[in-house]
Amino acid sequence: MIPTEDASARKREIEDKLKQEQETLSFIRESLEKSDQLSKGMVSILSSFESRLMQLENSIIPVHKQTENLQRLQENVDKTLSCLDHVISYYHVAKDTDKIIREGYVTLEHLPEAVLQDIICISAWLVEYGRNQDFMNVYFQVRSSQLDRSIKGLKEHFRKNSATSAMHSPAVQTKRKETPTKKPPKRPVYIPGTIRKAQNLLKQYSQHGLDGKKGSNLTPLEGFDHDLRGVKHLSDDKHGAAAGKDDVLDIEIDSYIHCISAFVKLAQSEYVLLTEIIPEHHQKKTFDSLIQEALDNLMLEGDNIVSAARRAIMRHDYSAVLTIFPILRHLKQTKPDFDATLQGTAASTKNKLPALITSMETIGAKALEEFADSIKNYFNFSPSASFSCSLSLSVLLCFCPVVLGDTYNIPLDPRESSSSASSYSSEFSRRLLSTYIYKVLGNLQLNLSNKAKVYEDPALRAVFLHNNYNYILKSLEKSELIQLVAVTHKKVEGSYRELIEQEIQNYQRSWLKVTEHLTERNIPAFQPGTKLKDKERQIIKDKFKGFNEGLEELCKIQQGWAVPDKEQRDAIRQAEKRVVSEAYRAFLQRCANISFTKNPEKYHRYSPEQVEEMIDKLFDTSA
Repeated sequence: MIPTEDASARKREIEDKLKQEQETLSFIRESLEKSDQLSKGMVSILSSFESRLMQLENSIIPVHKQTENLQRLQENVDKTLSCLDHVISYYHVAKDTDKIIREGYVTLEHLPEAVLQDIICISAWLVEYGRNQDFMNVYFQVRSSQLDRSIKGLKEHFRKNSATSAMHSPAVQTKRKETPTKKPPKRPVYIPGTIRKAQNLLKQYSQHGLDGKKGSNLTPLEGFDHDLRGVKHLSDDKHGAAAGKDDVLDIEIDSYIHCISAFVKLAQSEYVLLTEIIPEHHQKKTFDSLIQEALDNLMLEGDNIVSAARRAIMRHDYSAVLTIFPILRHLKQTKPDFDATLQGTAASTKNKLPALITSMETIGAKALEEFADSIKNYFNFSPSASFSCSLSLSVLLCFCPVVLGDTYNIPLDPRESSSSASSYSSEFSRRLLSTYIYKVLGNLQLNLSNKAKVYEDPALRAVFLHNNYNYILKSLEKSELIQLVAVTHKKVEGSYRELIEQEIQNYQRSWLKVTEHLTERNIPAFQPGTKLKDKERQIIKDKFKGFNEGLEELCKIQQGWAVPDKEQRDAIRQAEKRVVSEAYRAFLQRCANISFTKNPEKYHRYSPEQVEEMIDKLFDTSA
């Protein structure tokens, strides 16, 4: 037995441990209650924070949207003020030009009349009594410097004025204190925007593998609004930078063209002044020396343009060559006045402008030759490359008008010598250019035919070719190219119309699998009211079923296709409605009094009018 004292001690020990455990349990319970209270408090705080955050978000978002709208309005106001500044500048044009319009362009006065008379007297005395001709050298050196300085001043005026016009309106930051001066006329001798448009498209043309060295990710046209607005292939920042480059290029073209005209006018004026001061038998020689510096600078600048174009051709960058054509056109228009002004000068002086014209003609001819060959090579050796019809034709339509009109007599065969190149007749050049364009169109047609093979559905292939052939014809009709191609190929328009009609017929064949169920083939001869055999009833059921399923399938598929030309789209629909509706009505009439099923509505799903409505929804994705 356990001693009593040990049992009591053991009992007390157990009671003490139990008391400690109870105290620990009580502590844990209190801690859990406090933790639970804290959790509830935290949840309450977080819920309150979430509620306040939602309220803040609901308050801030409208403010943000309103601020964004205000910023957009501010930008619009800034742009409007800038445009208004530009427009307001034109209100002074009438006032500035009124006197000139009423009284004629003002006579240029080099020197005051009194000073001029003194110089004439001094010149006469030096020649007659002083027997000194050195003053003639001094005269042409002074006047030559003045002539050259005047042309350089005109060029600087163009650059400065254009740079000023490109700046933002001062009204955006400060009050408008004065109206900006009017801008110089832009591109006075060639179609505004034509060069820019052709350059952008030619750059894009080369970027997408015109030279056969690069691939293209353009997809064939399946039917969308073909427009000559081109493909927007640059980001806004890059496009802005490109536009700035183009503006500088336009300024340089305008500047050079105006400087050529200014040289002719100033040289004529200098000659009139010279005839009053210099003795007659020294006039031509002095005048020749006087104009040399200004003329050489202009010719040097022209040679630099030709050299830049030649380097661009070597890089297959035909867009840069387009700058030559408006300059060349102006030079050829100015040449009669130029020749008349330089009459009597040395042959080396008189031949400078014709030599520059010949250089530009030759480089332009080479550009056209290589451009046509590159298109031919591209289509011949890369028929599988995906290349858009709208892009290639747009390039053609933009590139050719630059050289039309007064520049038809550009020699197109660079193999000819310079002397023979300048003797090309306008008619021969028109015929040569017509042949090139016809070749481009032929290669374009071949490329479209090759690309159409990617469509397994013959009907979709026909719609693709129809859309592109129709687009080409419409574009040619809107431009001068149709008349130019007709110079050597008078049936080109008829050929395209035949191609369009042929593709319409190819498309219509897709409906044969619908209308073939409506023919009398396999339908046995029977009298109205005659009881049909099971086999005969099944034949009629199959024909209804085949027609219904074929109609629904074609309408579902072809509804997603597109024919952009509304006239063509309506014509195709009308022709298909006529064929299908007539065949369907005739079929229904034959089966009207025949009892081939107990549930006729199961097979006779559509009325002729409903069939026509379904066909009217073809090529309409919104239907």
